[in-house]
Amino acid sequence: MADMEAARAAESAQPWPKAATAHFALAVIIFATFLNFFDAAAFGLLVDLIRKDFGLSNTAMGLLGGPVNVIFYVVVMFPLSRFADVYPRKYVLAVGALLIALLNAAGGFTMSFMALALTRMFVGAGGGAHAPASYSMLSDFFAPEKRKWPFAILQLGFIGGSTIGAMIAGRMLGVAMGLPETHVAGIALHSWKYVLLMLALPGVVAFGLFLMVPEPQRRGVIADGKPLPLTAVFTELSDRSSVYAPLFIALGLSTASALATPFWIVPLFSRNYGWSPQEFAARGPLIMLTGSLLGLVAGPLLIKWLSTRYRDVNVRAVTICFAIAAPFAIIAPMMPNPWLALACFAVSGMMGIASATPQNLTIQEITPNQMRGQMTGLYLMMFIAVGSLGPFLAGFLTDHLFGHDTDLWKALSLIAALFPIAAFVMSRGIKPYAAEVARLESLNPSPTLH
Repeated sequence: MADMEAARAAESAQPWPKAATAHFALAVIIFATFLNFFDAAAFGLLVDLIRKDFGLSNTAMGLLGGPVNVIFYVVVMFPLSRFADVYPRKYVLAVGALLIALLNAAGGFTMSFMALALTRMFVGAGGGAHAPASYSMLSDFFAPEKRKWPFAILQLGFIGGSTIGAMIAGRMLGVAMGLPETHVAGIALHSWKYVLLMLALPGVVAFGLFLMVPEPQRRGVIADGKPLPLTAVFTELSDRSSVYAPLFIALGLSTASALATPFWIVPLFSRNYGWSPQEFAARGPLIMLTGSLLGLVAGPLLIKWLSTRYRDVNVRAVTICFAIAAPFAIIAPMMPNPWLALACFAVSGMMGIASATPQNLTIQEITPNQMRGQMTGLYLMMFIAVGSLGPFLAGFLTDHLFGHDTDLWKALSLIAALFPIAAFVMSRGIKPYAAEVARLESLNPSPTLH
């Protein structure tokens, strides 16, 4: 542990990369992040088409959008996140982007639900290395006092992929629906399959761009730059459990709703408000985009405002964001018309985006460099492992508790009730985080952690 503290104290002596280099890397990471969520948004538009094509229940589609999509992701997340601590992160990111592209193309050639489920499982695995390697790399491109804006701007990838990506996917689906069915090697290609094939090309572009990104020098490395053993990661978790545990548990609770909504929102608007997937793609994302962009600005501004008053700024900011998001997430599916529903979803999404920056900063700031990727991987495993139950539970509750397709809104509201619990759990980490910040500032008082 003394080595870790000495490494943190020496970190400020190392020169930082040039701004142009850092911003190029940030732009490429944003583009790749956009593609990850573009894929999710596009697949969300295809839910009822796939369901009809294969004759599936809501529960089966929930499995496809949740557990099936992340089972392999969870299995490989930790090994892949360790790659980010051992190998050049640019190559980890490049290979992940290429793998997703190839698997999307493979999905277009599937002939059964099980085959499609297999490709979606491996798509999740391809994304497993993205966030750990991205966050770790950006932390070595930008000084601590400058990180809040790059980490906030990084959310443009999520925002753009989830909103603008959905709009683009709507256009792609419109084109695909107008194309005649064709057969390749005995496999019928039509509608949603064409969309999956279209999603493959941008991933190849991302692969090439990552190869052009310079690998930054790792800062604050310890043990002569050698990879830390797995036991060191769990020792860190144990020693800082009062800080890490509320972060991990609250994230899992909040993401059950956060992942259920984007997967089921198009069927919700189709079943309850009569909007087709193309109509939703033309209307909904614009409102969601507005809320997300406001959240992108609100997160760093909230951090700045709180930092003048509190030492526990990041965890306190997440708690506030969750508390505001909770009521809007719960009432959004209950709204009597689609525009009010979109407005509530937009406010909830805005606060979700605002919370992302302080969440990501917390992990990067309190974790030693050579385990940042692995710790981020564990953090995201909680996000995915618990959050993936959201889409499944929404389908299961619709089928087996409420009993009708149009009762989907009840399931989504019920799952969103986990949000206020997440806010309470997150608040339990405020005081321990403040104590950890004070300890780190005593070791390295300049630059500030905020």
